[in-house]
Amino acid sequence: MASKRPLGLPSARLIMIAAIAGITAGAVAVYVRSMGSGNGMDGPTTASAGQCEGSAELAKSVSAFSKGEVAAMAAAQPPRPLQLAFKGPEGKEMTVADLAGKTVLVNLWATWCVPCREEMPALNALQSTMGGSDFEVVAVNIDTGSDQKPKNFYQDYKIDKLAFYSDSSMGVFNSVKKEGLAFGLPATLILDKKGCLIGAMNGPAAWDSEDAKALITAAKGS
Repeated sequence: MASKRPLGLPSARLIMIAAIAGITAGAVAVYVRSMGSGNGMDGPTTASAGQCEGSAELAKSVSAFSKGEVAAMAAAQPPRPLQLAFKGPEGKEMTVADLAGKTVLVNLWATWCVPCREEMPALNALQSTMGGSDFEVVAVNIDTGSDQKPKNFYQDYKIDKLAFYSDSSMGVFNSVKKEGLAFGLPATLILDKKGCLIGAMNGPAAWDSEDAKALITAAKGS
């Protein structure tokens, strides 16, 4: 487990917060919608409709491993394409499509969100342990204004394994919220290698736990 947490809350307290979020999120399934996904996408194309063939088994694996410290994760029913836009590490506009070929855990966070701050060291540890050519933690900061405050947070709490992704317009959060996938922060999505949503959750989790590692392994299909 990560030893240093920004506000000093013990892991058990973080898990309790996540459990409460799980009760709330558990009442809401992740459903496919007829509308398009992502920032500015008007509707799904025929090509995108077939994009997620074969992703259902991964979603079932996510469901099977959504327990313990990641129990709030809900499998997508059914999986569907999800397009999200934000700025990459170099400050250039990008979408999740640029990460094709990797299983991606997208986490939306802000420095003013206490549970977000608490789970960032654990996300950093998950990236350190499992990140590579086939998996990445993409933590997208949605602070408005300058990037300096979240970058200072990275430095102060030694968040040294996560690349810095951001969207100061909060467009990515509003898009996810419109899709019924986010009720607040943090919000976390799992996308498979084809960019298909296979799981989503609201609230924090102990991402450096064995439960989280088992979930990610299942989501990768390995």
